[in-house]
Amino acid sequence: MDDAFTLLRRATGLLPRDARAGIGATVDDVRDFQHRQEWGFVLDLLMEFGDEHPVPVAFWSLLEAAARQMMRERAAQWCVWRAGEVRHGAFRAVLSLPPAREGGRRSAFAGQGQLRPVWDIGRVTADGGRELYVAAVWVEGAESLGPGESAPVRLAPLSPGRWRHLVPGTVITLHEGRPVAGTATILQVVAPFEIHARSTGEGV
Repeated sequence: MDDAFTLLRRATGLLPRDARAGIGATVDDVRDFQHRQEWGFVLDLLMEFGDEHPVPVAFWSLLEAAARQMMRERAAQWCVWRAGEVRHGAFRAVLSLPPAREGGRRSAFAGQGQLRPVWDIGRVTADGGRELYVAAVWVEGAESLGPGESAPVRLAPLSPGRWRHLVPGTVITLHEGRPVAGTATILQVVAPFEIHARSTGEGV
């Protein structure tokens, strides 16, 4: 098995040549930090590059393996999540939970994909009933989300093809029983990497 440092070098080779991270770093800067053996910073920087540029699943798989070798479990979990988004597409939204006194959940939930509730995304059955679909939730910028709080989230549907009708501005509802346990407004719909690559002419 390759060591973490080799894995990070291989992931760097999968970035677009002209890619830049939000802090202005270039791919050459990443390689410079590799020469300095600042591997923790290299991992963080590569994850930032991957969040800002279309990359193949292999990129996130390499980072996940490196993160596990470096004992960076949360980073590894994020890489697994992002690999799933690259395969199936991404749905970003703002999720708001009602206060507990209004019948919502009584405690916060962990925000790293553990919660897998069902959602009303506007589809109905042949007899007019409501269809509900499972999607895991990753809370952006926080480790949890509690009653009465709102935060940007990423949704990973179990059946992503059923969600393709959603567009920014669509409101969907989270259900863990009765009444409604949360309301989410779609912010962004990102196509899987293969579809993006075909539309832009980039390699997969």
